[in-house]
Amino acid sequence: MHADAAPNSSPATIIVGLGNPILTDDGVGVYVAWELASRLANCTNVTITEASVGGLRLMELMTGYDRAILIDAILDDAPPGTILRITMDDLKDRSPTQHIASAHDANLITALNTGLRMGFHLPTEIIIYAISVDNVLDFGEELTPRVAAAVPKAVQAVADEISLMQTTTDVEKADVDAHPPMLVKRDLPQA
Repeated sequence: MHADAAPNSSPATIIVGLGNPILTDDGVGVYVAWELASRLANCTNVTITEASVGGLRLMELMTGYDRAILIDAILDDAPPGTILRITMDDLKDRSPTQHIASAHDANLITALNTGLRMGFHLPTEIIIYAISVDNVLDFGEELTPRVAAAVPKAVQAVADEISLMQTTTDVEKADVDAHPPMLVKRDLPQA
């Protein structure tokens, strides 16, 4: 599923709806991605996809993009349907979302650090929209009611994020045209 158009000068963004749509609330990220695909169909340099992977495979999916927005289920103390906006810094201090970590794979932070060490072009900005869920174990193609009610709110939040990113890019581009960037050396984050 893609919602991309002819490339322009704005950074490439990938939106990944994570989850399994036949495991009740686990599929909430996928449902949000499906809604976003039609809503953002005319956005330039935005790719929307779905996945049920984490760790290294999720890092590989983000390779080549400048920004990423991940949408996933989270088992949290918050009431089901609560939407949390999480940065990578926040992720270090809280329990991971459903697909960001796996007992059989590296967690996302470790996977990203590995990719950076290998020289992959990875997003410099990663935002996670985590939706607190109720049931991720039972087979079913319908979300529980409170989680289903959160889908339009999550779609709006991600659409607003994309709008803000594009506005920020336009401002940054104007600033770069007036003041060319200087080369800045950055050390790789430690695993």
